[in-house]
Amino acid sequence: MDTDTAKKIFTHDRYAALTGVEIVEVKAGYCKARLVIEDKHMNAANVVQGGAIFTLADLAFAVASNSHGQLSLAINVNISFLKGATAGTLYAVATEVTEPGRLGAYDVLVSDEAGEIIARFNGMVYRKNQQIPGLPS
Repeated sequence: MDTDTAKKIFTHDRYAALTGVEIVEVKAGYCKARLVIEDKHMNAANVVQGGAIFTLADLAFAVASNSHGQLSLAINVNISFLKGATAGTLYAVATEVTEPGRLGAYDVLVSDEAGEIIARFNGMVYRKNQQIPGLPS
C-alpha cells in the first residue's frame, strides 16, 4: 500500500483524525505518522496527555499492519511513556517485526522533533481472511 492509498483509507479512522494525527509515509510493514501538539492535547500537568500519544502510535501501528492489504486488527498492545512532551511535533514510526502471517508483531517508537524517544509501543495483530474495506481491487 502506498502513502496516498493509506491516507484515503484511514480518513475513516475518525478518532485519529479528530485528534489531528496525520500519515506521513507508508511502505510495506512500515508507517510514519505525526501529531502537531496543540493545547487540546495537554493534560492537567501541562504535558501531552498519554491518550494522545497512544492514538498517534496506534494509528501508525494500524497503518503498518494493514499495509499488505489484508485486514489486520489489534489483539494486544503495550505502551511505555519514557519522557513528557509539551510543544512541537511528535512522530510515530511503526515497523514490522515478523514476516506477514496470521499474527503480526510491530514496534512503534514515538519521538519528538529532536529525535528523543517519548514512548515505546509494541503490538500484535490478527490478520483476518479479508481485504481491507475501501482498498482498490
